[in-house]
Amino acid sequence: MSGIKQLPQVRKFNFRIDCTYSVWWNLLLISVGSFLVAIGFKSLSVPYQFIPGGIFGLSSLIYYTFGGIDPGWLYMLLNIPLFIMAWVKVSRRFFYYSAFATIATTVFYDIFTIPMPITNQLYAAVACGILTGLGAGIVLRSLGSNGGLDVLAVYLFQRYNIGIGKMYLIFNTTLFILSAFRLPLDLIIASLILTFISSVVVDNTLSLFNQRKVVFIISDNADAICKEIFDSFRQSATFLKGFGAYKRQEKNVLMTVINNVQLKKLEEITFSYDPNALFIVENTFSVLGSSFSKRKIY
Repeated sequence: MSGIKQLPQVRKFNFRIDCTYSVWWNLLLISVGSFLVAIGFKSLSVPYQFIPGGIFGLSSLIYYTFGGIDPGWLYMLLNIPLFIMAWVKVSRRFFYYSAFATIATTVFYDIFTIPMPITNQLYAAVACGILTGLGAGIVLRSLGSNGGLDVLAVYLFQRYNIGIGKMYLIFNTTLFILSAFRLPLDLIIASLILTFISSVVVDNTLSLFNQRKVVFIISDNADAICKEIFDSFRQSATFLKGFGAYKRQEKNVLMTVINNVQLKKLEEITFSYDPNALFIVENTFSVLGSSFSKRKIY
């Protein structure tokens, strides 16, 4: 007998439309996200002389120090070598979408001016972090990126499995050290708060609607619980063969993947069949294949 037995699949009536590779859907995500990023930079970051991190942070620091070219256009110029890397090292599709995002951000930054009546520096940093983080997260849900460090981060992650967060940490640490020679310490701290909030919002935006729960159920009534999962959720499951350490007996371990809404109901089903069951829940943000998310290829 095989160590892992896959239960028969239940036919699902799933009318979900997958727009992952739709050009218009990706352009919509990029446009909306770029608009939010541009407004956050122009209405909050530059007026308060924040350093938001990344390539725009470097553009801002150059602008604050030397003046001259507006940060929005300087941001686009600094992206040129990174776009060459995207064209050669990642993919043409990734290049086109990322270039569109950078151009859209620059154009929106140049055209739109939306005053933000915030007078407190800390509140402005928080608002800017939320706005730019939300916009960047929306763009990253597409098949492109916000340009800048995102291009380098995607390449290093795909090629060498270097964590995106590590690369950002190294770059931004260097950027803030350089900023300390030009800007007041209070402004540096406010910029750090902005960058931290932005990264948290990006992570939450990317995980929105994608969070799942992996549930392991150890029970003598695993078969009955499994049938109830089929009937109640129209959801498949898998039996893993386990071996009890105390009684030295084989036992089926039921594994299934569900969403947050279904979790409480599954818990009630499990313990209604077996009050002594062991119910183990783990968070997961990446479930690909079958009826879940489609694998994203840049």
